[in-house]
Amino acid sequence: MNAPDFSQATWRKSTGSNGGGAACVEIASIPGLTGVRDSKLGDTSPVLPFGEGTWSTFLTSVKHGTFDR
Repeated sequence: MNAPDFSQATWRKSTGSNGGGAACVEIASIPGLTGVRDSKLGDTSPVLPFGEGTWSTFLTSVKHGTFDR
């Protein structure tokens, strides 16, 4: 299986990121997938791809506090 091509994707970081070198992730979307990467590594970071359903479930869980401590 070939890795998805995120090379032309527009990556974005949370507006809550302070830009001070904190551990942040960036996301980008291509048709059918959302990729997540380490913002500190930028273009050299490995990309974790998530299908639309999985990404939607993750976002819903975050919004409902599923992962809050």
